[in-house]
Amino acid sequence: MNPKSSSTRLPLLAYIGPGLMLAATGVGAGDLAGGAFAGMNLGVAVLWAVVLGAIFKYVITEGLARWQLATETTLLEGAVLRLGPAIRWGFLVYLLLWSFVVGTALIGACGVAAHALFPVFEEASTAKIVFGVLHSLVGLALVWIGSFRFLERIMAVLVSAMIVVVLMTGAFVGTDWGAVLRGLVMPQIPDHPEGVAWTLALMGGVGGTLTVLCYGYWIREKNRSGPEDLRICRWDIGISYFLMALFGIAMVILSDGLQLSGKGATLVVDLANRIGEKTHPSVEILFLAGAWAAVFSSLLGVWQAVPYLFADFWHLQSQRKSLSPDHFEPYQVNTRGKAYRGYLTALALFPLVGLGYDFQIVQKAYSVFGALVMPMVALTLLLLNGRAAWVGRSLRNRWWTSIALVIILGFFAWVGLPKLLATIGLG
Repeated sequence: MNPKSSSTRLPLLAYIGPGLMLAATGVGAGDLAGGAFAGMNLGVAVLWAVVLGAIFKYVITEGLARWQLATETTLLEGAVLRLGPAIRWGFLVYLLLWSFVVGTALIGACGVAAHALFPVFEEASTAKIVFGVLHSLVGLALVWIGSFRFLERIMAVLVSAMIVVVLMTGAFVGTDWGAVLRGLVMPQIPDHPEGVAWTLALMGGVGGTLTVLCYGYWIREKNRSGPEDLRICRWDIGISYFLMALFGIAMVILSDGLQLSGKGATLVVDLANRIGEKTHPSVEILFLAGAWAAVFSSLLGVWQAVPYLFADFWHLQSQRKSLSPDHFEPYQVNTRGKAYRGYLTALALFPLVGLGYDFQIVQKAYSVFGALVMPMVALTLLLLNGRAAWVGRSLRNRWWTSIALVIILGFFAWVGLPKLLATIGLG
């Protein structure tokens, strides 16, 4: 039901459901592992990166929603129609690479979290694979048989559990709140061999990466259309990124200054053990439950959301001979169709071959690779939403939005990317 078409009072989920889906999908492996590794290596001095990452993602997601509500086309459709059909193939290459890297990271993270809760295997690496495969197949089954409303409710429960549990865990762990405040408001990157890489990874991992594009498909499922629905989307997105920022901040605080012996698949177990030593064994279990809810909700959200992108690409490809901004007919992705279900199956199965890679390397690749989405989408929004002829005078970019998008581009193109390339030996 479309919230704007009903005079009755609707449940809260009808209004913030897409935002909760965004939070559940965006908060997961990147925030859990990226936050833990950043906290261990850099401490709370880089908390500003969590906040800045959330603000960047808000600006981008709001712009995406504004474009779709103004034109009734997704950002991918708009980019192909307005900026040229060659974008289809560049997007497809990136989507395939992103899907493999992120799929591997999510499956591995689910295996790690499940092993921490249920240590039934002697070897953590074996548990990561077994539990990871199981979670991937369960996610595949849930998305295959479940309706959008069914999955929306599952995700709402999971995201609520992970936020509450991790915040409660953080409250039990003593910390230097003065240092936390300085880390939030005084941007700096500690002197560390991989300080830039981990800071960018932390920023890129907050709030999802390519999954921000999926917000447009979720609001289509809720029948949101037209400028009158922009206000509800802004509230929805704002609540989502506020929750994601809280989670990311809590993860950095929890791992601040810890010297953990665990690497890869044993990291979450060691982190939980240290939390239990500093507080109480029940807090350790509480943290592990929240960690599992975070990573499984992220996997389930990606399995449900990313096939929309491929199905949209497939539709654009099938219409390639008649693509025209003036004649393109918006459509609803068929989640029972071959394109959607085919990509869903591939997403759940092909990344399984990457489970043998080191967990920490995969997590860094996931976060840093995903961070590259922001400048690409920012540039697209500058071009598309900057034209009143395309989105209307009332919904085009205001000067402050354009400045924010330029800052996002500038940060990654002129500051972050060269240093990142130098860090990994390519600069």
